[in-house]
Amino acid sequence: MTTYRRHRPSRNWGARIHEITWAGLDALVLENELLRVTVLAGKGGDIAEFCFKPRDMDFVWLSPDGLRNPRDLAGGAADGTAAFLDSYEGGWQEVLPNGGAPSTYRGAAFAQHGEVAGLPWDAGIVADGAGEVAVRLTVRARRMPLRLVKTLRLRSGAAELIIEEELSNESDVPLEVMWGHHIVFGAPFLRPGHLIRLPGGARVVPHETAIAPGGRRVLAGGPHEWPHVPADAGGVVDLGVAPDHGAPSEIVYLTGLDEGRYEVVDPRSGLGMRVRWDVSVLPHLWLWQEAGATTGHPWWGRAYVMGLEPFAGYPTDGLAAAAGNGTALRLEPRSTRSLRLSAGVMEGDT
Repeated sequence: MTTYRRHRPSRNWGARIHEITWAGLDALVLENELLRVTVLAGKGGDIAEFCFKPRDMDFVWLSPDGLRNPRDLAGGAADGTAAFLDSYEGGWQEVLPNGGAPSTYRGAAFAQHGEVAGLPWDAGIVADGAGEVAVRLTVRARRMPLRLVKTLRLRSGAAELIIEEELSNESDVPLEVMWGHHIVFGAPFLRPGHLIRLPGGARVVPHETAIAPGGRRVLAGGPHEWPHVPADAGGVVDLGVAPDHGAPSEIVYLTGLDEGRYEVVDPRSGLGMRVRWDVSVLPHLWLWQEAGATTGHPWWGRAYVMGLEPFAGYPTDGLAAAAGNGTALRLEPRSTRSLRLSAGVMEGDT
């Protein structure tokens, strides 16, 4: 059930918040002089819009199919991957407790990126002033005893969204989870040649196999030092530069980060986004690139996208694999882990 603060006074200046419906789903719009951020309370708590108003630039990718209400889907064969993809609008998802492919963990079967990304969240407005607005979203997983609360804040005059989260194990047994933020860049922002900047210490762990027909960019094995890594076809790949259209699909995992921070920047305009997070909680960064090489389902050659996804756990084979290799996040009985994450727009070095 979604609950808001009713009978709020109207305001069209400074920080403000709007309650809307998009594709039949409850949503909230956090807005100030610089940013407009739309959050889908009715589907996963997704951030479906992150628009820098001075340039009318939306940093999150909106898929060609747009937003579709999960309740309105019919006619396709059910499977664990389609459960996520059939209503995937692009944007920015919370991933918990399973990252990547369908997986079974201690008897619980999870779909792709299941399960909170497909659930409606309770929502309430907790700050509503011209200086700051904030909304708190809450969800309980259905197949694991997990409760997740996140508060999204936007302050007047700041081109930065701040997210504060608390993840709780509501059981008397220890649990392992994959917890991540599936942040995907695409049109109109992302183009070949955009730069990816990381702090020191990053090591590249390639996925064991190619993730799509048509080969891969990075040679299996590793780990390698960021950003120049051996290419599968010989030579070297610079992962710090967004690839050309048609380059093979790829996913690698970045570990050993000195701090939780990355920047994606257009070198021509200086426009970019900086994401910061607590690397002690989410110690890995997934780098996924789909440059149009997948001409079958689900992209049909229409996607030029790049995901830079802070994560606890890898690979993208699901929770059982992450628990097996020791990279999953361990939650002690009745414990809570906190996380702070922010995303801000850059112009030049500002």
